[in-house]
Amino acid sequence: MAQLKVSAENPVVYFEIPVDDMDRAIKFYTAVFNFSFEKQIIDHNEMALFPFTDGQRGISGALAKGETYKPAKNGVIVYFKTLDIESTLELTVKNNGHVLYPKTSIGELGFVAEFEDSEGNRIALHQTKEVKNNN
Repeated sequence: MAQLKVSAENPVVYFEIPVDDMDRAIKFYTAVFNFSFEKQIIDHNEMALFPFTDGQRGISGALAKGETYKPAKNGVIVYFKTLDIESTLELTVKNNGHVLYPKTSIGELGFVAEFEDSEGNRIALHQTKEVKNNN
């Protein structure tokens, strides 16, 4: 059997988060992360594209509403970078989300946490390790 050649680039290039109520989901993600969205119809599905800047690290994706998109807590987990997990979790709860996994150290890699968004999806957060300034 032939072996597939793997690119040296990061393998994940895009994600979609299923939603039932697009306006509610946009309101939630805007309130929690201060994101702005670009709405589009793609292949008969309602999409709200997360911000993306060429030349920056990371990937982007969309909130997605359509017949095949079903919010769930048991499946792939998307991690969003945050500078302050506690503040992000506070905003999550303030905007009708729920903390599923509190801020937890992952050693030198920083901290993680998980929450349930307005649509019922499990979403994770990552904060890099805090650097102490000794000045």
